[in-house]
Formats: sequence, structure tokens, C-alpha cells
Amino acid sequence: MKTAAVARLKAELSRYLSRVKAGEEVLVTERGAVIARIVPARSVGKDEERWKDLERQGLMRLGSGKLPRDFWKLRRGRDASARIRAALAAERAGGW
Repeated sequence: MKTAAVARLKAELSRYLSRVKAGEEVLVTERGAVIARIVPARSVGKDEERWKDLERQGLMRLGSGKLPRDFWKLRRGRDASARIRAALAAERAGGW
């Protein structure tokens, strides 16, 4: 698996895409931390099958890709005890 910093990836995108076409994965880093993974397109189908399987098990629901018309007018949830914020901060501190 090849690793590329964002700046290098931008400068040599064609070269990295050639590697991906050949079946390699490329990890994209920013300041030494991995922020993305570029994989060959044929692996996408496997992910979709896993998502459909999780949906069949009732563990998740696949989105339609469209937001309801009144989405931005819906009331926002409240986190009075700040548990969500604390969980997010702990996740980020743990390095994801």
C-alpha cells in the first residue's frame, strides 16, 4: 500500500491513479495523519453488498440520497448534558 501526502498527490495525481488502476490502494495523509484511502473502483461493489447486508439485518438504513424538503426547518436535537460533544472529543483525541 502506497502513502502520499496531499501536496504530492495533487502534483502527481496521474501517477497515483495509475497505481490504483493497477489494483493498489493509496493512503492520503495530511501532516502525517491518514485522512483518506483511494481504492480501485471494483472494491466499491463489495462495500455496497456489506451495506445491503447490514440493512437486511436491521442494523442500518440506506439513504435515498435526497433530503426531505423541510429538512433545514426541522428542530435540532438538544444535548443538554453534552454527552455527544464529549464522545466526539474522546474519539478525536483517540486518533479515530
